[in-house]
This record gives sequence, structure tokens and C-alpha cells, in this order.
Amino acid sequence: MNELAPLLLSAWVLGLLGGGHCLGMCGGLMGALTMAIPPEQRARRLRLLFAYNLGRVLSYALAGFLIGLAGWAVAKSPAAMTLRVIAALLLISMGLYLAGWWSGLTRVEALGRGLWRHIQPVASRLMPVTSVSRALILGALWGWLPCGLVYSTLLWSASQGDALDSAMLMLAFGIGTWPVLLATGLAAERLTTLLRKRGVRVAGGIMVILFGIWTMPGPHQQWLMGHGSAASNGSHSH
Repeated sequence: MNELAPLLLSAWVLGLLGGGHCLGMCGGLMGALTMAIPPEQRARRLRLLFAYNLGRVLSYALAGFLIGLAGWAVAKSPAAMTLRVIAALLLISMGLYLAGWWSGLTRVEALGRGLWRHIQPVASRLMPVTSVSRALILGALWGWLPCGLVYSTLLWSASQGDALDSAMLMLAFGIGTWPVLLATGLAAERLTTLLRKRGVRVAGGIMVILFGIWTMPGPHQQWLMGHGSAASNGSHSH
């Protein structure tokens, strides 16, 4: 679990700062979910938004589990080291994307357009959303919308070689996207403005890049482990 903790934090940061990208994908839907509800019915509006986002995040976790099974198979093969290198590079790429220094990840979205063509008509039939159950199902379907950030995070999570770890990472990523999307649905401009600030995004991007470098297989990992062991031994000797 100690090894997974920084990865979970990284996944959460990806979701939190990637929320601006999510707004482009889901922002219109957030408005449509709450447009027909009078402002005084704030509790009902919050229930629908919560159900939609819960469905969306659960679909991310399911996708993480499914692709994690494939990652587990690769992790048991000679290609495991290659998978770890790809994962680290993806993490660095996502950090560059969040900091606004490189947007190549959006090209990954083409991978899911075929699947989305079949899902979108079903999702559209659930509009307008009149109940919590419809919002939950709509969110679960909308979670499969082609998104470069989600797909890259999926590939990265699969590289952990464990289906449950992959599901947990995608769950952490999904939870990270909640503040921006819930705030948008509730018209909480202050929070969305803060998370869109360049300094906040650059700081988060740098943190994710450092996580990527840290997870990259190489001699630096042995140095870090050795440094930690030396520090631990030193503390025991006193």
C-alpha cells in the first residue's frame, strides 16, 4: 500500500487539474442536468449531480479493472519492464499536458470513437434527466466518452500489473474530477477559477512529472532505495 499511495495521489491530482479538460467534455451536460431544476431546489440539483458523477467514476473504475487484467498478463511476461517505462512516460506526458506545455494526449481520443458511436444514442435517450437513477445510468454511460486524459490514465493504471490497483487508481482519478464538475453544476465559480489558474496547473503538472520520473525504471530508483535504507540504518544506530 505504501508504494501505491503516491500513485493514488498522482491519479487524484490528474483528475483534479484535468477537470478543466473534463469541462470541455461534460460541461454542457452538467448545465443540461440542472437547467430544468429551479434554483430553490438546490438539494435535488445536488442529488442529480452526485448520482451522475458517481456513475461516471464507477465506469472509470470498471474500465481500470478490465484493462488492469490485461496489464496483469503483461506484467507476468518479459515485456513487464517495457510496460513500466511506457507507464512512466505516460505519467510525464500527462504532467506536461496539465501544465499546458504539451497537448499530444488529445490524439489518444481517436481510440474510443467507434465505441462511443454505439453508446451515445443510448445516453441521449436518458435526457432530460428526471430521476437519480437516470442520472446514475447516464453518468455510467458518459464515463466511456472518448477522452485523451482518461485513456492515458487508463493505460498508466494498467501498467501497475494488478487489476484492483488499476481500478483504485481510476477511482482516485475520477474522484479528483468531482470538485470542478460539481462546482460547475452548482455554479460555484470561485473554485473553478482557482483550479484553472496557471500557477496551480503548472505546480500540479510538475508534481505529476516528478512522480513519472520517480516510477521510471533505472539506476535512480536503486539510489533512492539505498538512500532510504541508509537513512533508516543511521536512525537505528543512534
